Amino acid sequence: MRSLRITLCAGAMVAAVFTPTAHAAADAGVRVTPTSPAPGSDVQLRATGCAGQTGTAKSAAFVADAQLTGKDGALAGETRVPTSLQPGTYDIKVSCDGRDDKIKGSVTVAGGSAGPSAPASPVAPVHAGGGGAATQLAMVDARQTGPGTWHAVIGLVLASVAAVAVAVRSARRSRHGDARD
Repeated sequence: MRSLRITLCAGAMVAAVFTPTAHAAADAGVRVTPTSPAPGSDVQLRATGCAGQTGTAKSAAFVADAQLTGKDGALAGETRVPTSLQPGTYDIKVSCDGRDDKIKGSVTVAGGSAGPSAPASPVAPVHAGGGGAATQLAMVDARQTGPGTWHAVIGLVLASVAAVAVAVRSARRSRHGDARD
């Protein structure tokens, strides 16, 4: 019975040590791909630390505000760098679900252009329809980020339950083996 108690305590201790904690504010930020876009380039944004499922990224380096969507604190979207933008570093501010969540980042625009095949960028958002397809595509991209905190917690709980089951079975076998001798 004592080994069962030790096993349960050890399982609880392992679960407590490896359970991820919420560090939304520390992990909050904006990642831009490509990291140093040229004027006229399309850029993908990934904001972490948002509590909601939608957001807006604003910057002087963007043709239009980037609409972000996702879940579990990770939002994704895209926009374009204007062809006439001067090289330099520009601030990015993200608001989540209409609130200013103090999520910030920056983008460094490189010199040159996106290339001879790059289309001219518009100076304002173009309402070309699409029926919300862009939002759905952005959500698909955000969902392919891999397991989140809840997946890790569930995995740890299942591993702890399995360890307890093995310990109980071993204790029963050793008890029954002692009784036969």
